[in-house]
Amino acid sequence: MESFMNFINDANLVPTITDWAINIILALFIYLVGKWVARRVMNVCKKLLVKADMDPTLVNFLSNVVFAVLLVAVILAALDTVGIPVTSLMAIVGAAGLAVGLALKDSLGNFAAGVMLVLFRPFKAGDFVEVAGVAGSVQSIRIFSTVLTTPDNKEIIIPNSQISADTITNYSANDTRRVDLTFGVSYDDDLKVAREVLTRICSEHPLILKDPATNIFVLNLGDNSIDFAVRPWVNSSDYWTVYGDLLEQGKNELEKAGCSIPYPQRDMHVHVSTPLTEVLKK
Repeated sequence: MESFMNFINDANLVPTITDWAINIILALFIYLVGKWVARRVMNVCKKLLVKADMDPTLVNFLSNVVFAVLLVAVILAALDTVGIPVTSLMAIVGAAGLAVGLALKDSLGNFAAGVMLVLFRPFKAGDFVEVAGVAGSVQSIRIFSTVLTTPDNKEIIIPNSQISADTITNYSANDTRRVDLTFGVSYDDDLKVAREVLTRICSEHPLILKDPATNIFVLNLGDNSIDFAVRPWVNSSDYWTVYGDLLEQGKNELEKAGCSIPYPQRDMHVHVSTPLTEVLKK
């Protein structure tokens, strides 16, 4: 035992062991305190984002990103205290991150698009939208995809990158919408009567708004009919109810008033070079 202690003293290992122990304790202290500070910063960021009325999905995502970045910085500082070469470690992590990024580029594209959708909020849960050629109600906006429910109750999952790269039509963005309908009447009908009928059914419908006023005008002199444009305003939730009601009532009331709903017609003219009497003789 005495010879072992003499060896340690002769090799000056006591200061080295003491320094290592101090560095390890200091590294643990830096990690524990740094982790506590990172969590506190994350909670503060989360409260600020909630106060800014941001989407809950984005709040959780951004706060977790802040915590992860701070925690990585704390771990690197602790490793540097122990004496591990942080520069080489960061180069290895960077190369690995590049390889993973190339392998998951499609997923990362969906991820980035999901962040943009949550951040700028072109639509929210419950809105009726048309995106990437699909129309439906938004059920949820996830980090990688958005879930829609179609009117016939099918669930459609669309990658966020497809949504951000295409046109987004949000039918629920505004409180009111205009219903665009066209009614055709015959050229022999009285246009004044037709206009009065269309004006009456719009004014009597309980779901049609008074302001903005309904606009009714002759839209087109077609091949087979004179077309009236009927443009009432409704609450967005009443759009399809009013649309169906006006189509049915418009047809019935126009016919009651003596107007006809025309359909395509063609006049055929037969030209015969030989007189009909000669043809009959043959």
